[in-house]
Amino acid sequence: MEKNAKIYVAGHRGMVGAALVRRLTHAGYHNLLVRTSGELDLREQAAVADFFAREKPDYVLLAAAKVGGIVANNTYRADFIYENLMIQTNVIHQSHVQGVKKLLFLGSSCIYPKLAPQPIREEYVLTGPLEHTNEPYAVAKIAGLKMCEAYRAQYGSNFISVMPANLYGPGDNYDLHNSHALPALLRKFSEAVAGGHDRVQVWGTGTPRREFLHVDDLAEACLHLMQHYNDPEPMNVGPGEDLTIRELAELIAELVDFTGDIEFDFSRPDGTMRKVLDVSRLHALGWHHRIGLEAGLRAVLASEEWRAAVPRRSLVPQSAG
Repeated sequence: MEKNAKIYVAGHRGMVGAALVRRLTHAGYHNLLVRTSGELDLREQAAVADFFAREKPDYVLLAAAKVGGIVANNTYRADFIYENLMIQTNVIHQSHVQGVKKLLFLGSSCIYPKLAPQPIREEYVLTGPLEHTNEPYAVAKIAGLKMCEAYRAQYGSNFISVMPANLYGPGDNYDLHNSHALPALLRKFSEAVAGGHDRVQVWGTGTPRREFLHVDDLAEACLHLMQHYNDPEPMNVGPGEDLTIRELAELIAELVDFTGDIEFDFSRPDGTMRKVLDVSRLHALGWHHRIGLEAGLRAVLASEEWRAAVPRRSLVPQSAG
């Protein structure tokens, strides 16, 4: 991408979009195009068409989406499939209409079958049933990557798709009811220490395995792919390393100096039992993640954003030594 190219970052206020803006700005891209949802509702076809016709971006990074944790996905199933289908359909189609040079679509690792072989390779899409709790969201994301493939096949559009692992880092959601597992656990354990509690309850059995990618690593990977990847197949992005939810809880407990008991609520859903991405194709392109999980969590706990998000927190993370 040329440094003066007009780059539209859809969803720039979200966790991924904000990370993309930070990375692009740091790399010297100065002609970034952004709109808030109040300025441009990406669910509205006519509004998106007018925006693209007027602004004519050279490149598009599609990070706008309705996202949430296991409870939100399972509760607001209609909202998740409708809003995500509308957003990506409008942006992908108008990128074609206005001749965008290249588009990157942000998908999700939840597109893969619930019982997919591990580690999960990109070709496992649509080879088995999905996890029920987030199926509507996953179906929408599958439709997005298939749209990119279809526009490439019919029109020659250079549209690529990226499937990231579970994300954390700046811009995360720490609401206990609507967040993902990692930020919810950060809040639970920190508030337990601040409140002097000796017990923390963790949803599920603690046995599912997950991998976690710092959002700044994802942004760096996306820029790398915009510069070096032009193939139709989706690309996994992750560390390629996983741990159990129990191990994650124990790590967080150590980082915030929680010394009480960890209890697991077996009445809560586990979701997919293991989900670790095969990132060999990404490694072959010369990109590897830089931020280890422990270092990434320490950075989160030391940030001003974390202090603002969880005002009751009164701890400072232990020193790296």
